[in-house]
Amino acid sequence: MTLPLLVRRSLRQHLLSTIVTALSLSLAGGLLMTVWSLKTQARQTFERMDGGWDAVLGARSSKLQLVLNAVFHLEASPGNIRPADLAALAASPAVKAVVPLAMGDNYQGFRIVGTSTNHFTDHEFAEGRRFRVRDGRLFEDGYREALIGAFAAEKLGFKVGTEFKPYHGLNYASNTQDNVQHDEVYVVVGVLEPSNTPADRVVWIPIAGIQNMTGHDPATAQDVSAALVKLRDPAAGFRLDQLYNKQGDKLTFAWPIGTVMAQLFDKIGWFDSVLTLVAWLVALVAAASVLASIYNSMSARRRDLAILRALGARRRIIFTSIVAEASAIATIGAACGFLVHFALLYGAAVLVRSQTGVVIEPFQPSWVWLWAPASLIGLAALAGTVPAFKAYGVDVASSLSPES
Repeated sequence: MTLPLLVRRSLRQHLLSTIVTALSLSLAGGLLMTVWSLKTQARQTFERMDGGWDAVLGARSSKLQLVLNAVFHLEASPGNIRPADLAALAASPAVKAVVPLAMGDNYQGFRIVGTSTNHFTDHEFAEGRRFRVRDGRLFEDGYREALIGAFAAEKLGFKVGTEFKPYHGLNYASNTQDNVQHDEVYVVVGVLEPSNTPADRVVWIPIAGIQNMTGHDPATAQDVSAALVKLRDPAAGFRLDQLYNKQGDKLTFAWPIGTVMAQLFDKIGWFDSVLTLVAWLVALVAAASVLASIYNSMSARRRDLAILRALGARRRIIFTSIVAEASAIATIGAACGFLVHFALLYGAAVLVRSQTGVVIEPFQPSWVWLWAPASLIGLAALAGTVPAFKAYGVDVASSLSPES
């Protein structure tokens, strides 16, 4: 019981420095776990978030731009697909289903996307899951009706019966008068159940509504921005990739979607590395604070340590008690670091969902919950060996001699 007693009394005696040092370690641990969890979970989520589609066909451009535009509703459309090209794609024996998309407008920053009703009735956006209408019904082709994603409905305050006029273009700025509204008035006829996909952030209308809206070029009224494609088998993807990307020069076939999204994270991999490096540097600084805190208190402890030695405490007990104290401070900090981690990750998850519709789970178990705290405690214990060696060498006689 001697060692735990020594550690507990030392922590209590230097309570202020213990709290400050533990807080610095909690910030370091929380930041490290958040950076690692966010980059890992974001990559896995985005690569799996294909909306249940195998590929995207669009105008000649990068595959990544097509996927971000058609699946995640983030990028601008690189161009249009002619009706003949869309018909040829739909008639291909390699294709199981095709859903056209037409884009180019917004309502207060939420994209308005024209599509067909089979996007919601015949398609599974995940295995065993289809879009379901929470309130109201689906829109009908040929009518100025809208179906609202759950997140968009919540933020816009839309409900069944709400009327609105779309804004031209994909960008909206609330502090400017440059936003141009169309003349057409649309009425909300349905609100979708949350799907935890980018579709939750979209205002869906019949595809003809986008194509024939005032202010749009009548020469391209029948064109679409992109086509979402469901293939009959994996081999079909290779054939269409050859047809459109290798042999053709007018259209781009983005397939498979998960592989295309991996390119995004490969491009920003350096940024992940920088964030991870910063998190480790913060952890090293926090470990150094443990060293500084204990080392700076050694002068005040010198007489106490000498008394312990005089009472029979061995050098290794003194050494171990200092290392244990550093480890105890780190353990307290690592435990508090989980609070920091969950708070930061929750904030990041809210931001990611509001911008992309993709859901990050703050409480999803991760190996970082084990190795990050263990690494912090190990670093702190290593830092504690420096003042421990100093305590190990305390001279009993000189430390107990009366001060002049």
